[in-house]
Amino acid sequence: MKTQLTLFMLFFGLTFSYAQSNGESIKHQNLLDSLKQVYFQSKEKNLELLVSVLKEDPNPDSMIKYGQILLDKSLKDSDDLMTFQAFLHLGNGYVFKGELSQGLENYFESMKYAEKAEYEEGRGKLFIAIANTYSQSQNSQNAAIYYGRSIEILRNGNDSLGLASAIFNAGDEYLSMGKLDSALLYTKEAQVIFGKVNYPIGEAYCFGNLGMIYAKNGDNAVAEVSINKAIAILEEYNEYYPISSYLEFMSSIYLENGDQARALNYAERSLDLATHYGIKDQISQSNLTLSKIYEQSGNTPRAFEYYKNHITYRDSVNNVAAVQKMANLRTDYEVSQKQIEVDLLEKGSLIKDLQTKRQQFIIYGVLLLLALVALLAFVVYRRYCYEKETKQIIEREKNRSEELLLNILPAETAEELKENGAVKAKRIESATVIFTDFKSFSAIAEHISPEQLVKSIDYYFKEFDRISTKFNLEKIKTIGDSYMCAGGLPKENQTHATDVILAAIEMMAFVNQEVDNGLTHFEMRIGIHTGPIVAGIVGIKKWQYDIWGDTVNIASRMESNSVPGKINLSQTTYDIIKDQFECEYRGTIDIKNRGIWKMYFLIEG
Repeated sequence: MKTQLTLFMLFFGLTFSYAQSNGESIKHQNLLDSLKQVYFQSKEKNLELLVSVLKEDPNPDSMIKYGQILLDKSLKDSDDLMTFQAFLHLGNGYVFKGELSQGLENYFESMKYAEKAEYEEGRGKLFIAIANTYSQSQNSQNAAIYYGRSIEILRNGNDSLGLASAIFNAGDEYLSMGKLDSALLYTKEAQVIFGKVNYPIGEAYCFGNLGMIYAKNGDNAVAEVSINKAIAILEEYNEYYPISSYLEFMSSIYLENGDQARALNYAERSLDLATHYGIKDQISQSNLTLSKIYEQSGNTPRAFEYYKNHITYRDSVNNVAAVQKMANLRTDYEVSQKQIEVDLLEKGSLIKDLQTKRQQFIIYGVLLLLALVALLAFVVYRRYCYEKETKQIIEREKNRSEELLLNILPAETAEELKENGAVKAKRIESATVIFTDFKSFSAIAEHISPEQLVKSIDYYFKEFDRISTKFNLEKIKTIGDSYMCAGGLPKENQTHATDVILAAIEMMAFVNQEVDNGLTHFEMRIGIHTGPIVAGIVGIKKWQYDIWGDTVNIASRMESNSVPGKINLSQTTYDIIKDQFECEYRGTIDIKNRGIWKMYFLIEG
């Protein structure tokens, strides 16, 4: 379930979210009618007034209608900021209607004019809208890229509301991916900022997502309290999309607990709201939940009926053609910018060429040949300079793409992916896997600010990245407060066990140092095991290099059976490094689902 701040665009200043009562709603409608009347009755069309109409009108059809009027006028006046606003509101309107690819297309057009006007704050907010749209289409890879860009820009600005929105949505993306520790960090940080700027709707969404995080962690009682807080606030502001979403989630909680009556009540309320306001993706999700409820109660015909409705609405929002079109828009946007530059340059050169020839023919007929040669030389030189500059730009972008890919995949794997479009899984007969984990991380997280927690985790993991690179280890991933890397891959070598031990010693020494500057000190456990693994990447989007096999599971068990401040080794790793490092035999320990294992503590000299 997605709850991003997408369909109401709080960071663009749409004030209809603040309709707190019927009286407020009537005042808001009267204000909207007055704005429209003033705009259409005035002879001089004030574009700022038209923007105010767009900000006040929540109807997506109106956004598209008035957005097109604003676009036609702003293009005629060559007003870049107003053209930015026009494409932005057109994009909002199409996204509200569930036409994601068309909405995304307008956002990218808006981005061109934000860049042209050097409007950084607008770019940061547009990145949020683009990321949200990719997230709605389940393209988490592009969503993560654009959330990161928006947060980077907005942290350097003064728009706290926009920053909080970006951080919240990034946390929501982690929630949907099942990364609950990261989701908790981002959501709490967003809640702090929303509170500081007194934005109740933002706090409501944080309550809702925190409820879902607690529920996924098994604390349903706390989850229900948190979600009910969210619904209570959102009802005051007539925010029906998220209310429908949270009602459906509550239904799922009760269904899991076997309370079919309450599950049915919440699901039907969710579907009624979604149907009334034409929220296609939530109509699909609520129908799916009702199908599950009736299936569990044994009413197969009703279950099948709701499931058919779910499929119908799901396909209307997320069909294959639309997803493919959105995947290509990002590339098309960058290519089109270069094409525009080429067209303008060629057009300008042609006009200049014709004018020069005509003047030379009339005034300097005898010197025509020499002037033409000079002109051609000039054009060739300009063309050469342009092509050289273009090649440099392309090379820089290519290098940036290479760096991004190498941050995700090992060099050998990235090269195979570029050449073949796929990567074959590879079995490595001997590799050493290391897991680290901070003691009592969740408990500490509850008692410190999100900013301090994120800053502390970043401090330690940056150093772990440096140490891993130093000892030729491959970082696999971080999971909340756990860090995982391995030696002996993607190319096998004979020193992987020693490399991992040396890296573990440096990591433990770094964590044991005193910290200052407001950082939180943690105690850490480390577990290491050596054995065969399978390495590779899976899927066709959101690539991630990963490793699988019993060796990975046992290394994780070594970490969980270690103690704070200690490096715990399996018998297999000990047999390889025992002549190089001093170790202490712990005895045998029964590992869950793995039997009895001998373990050793590394004695750090």
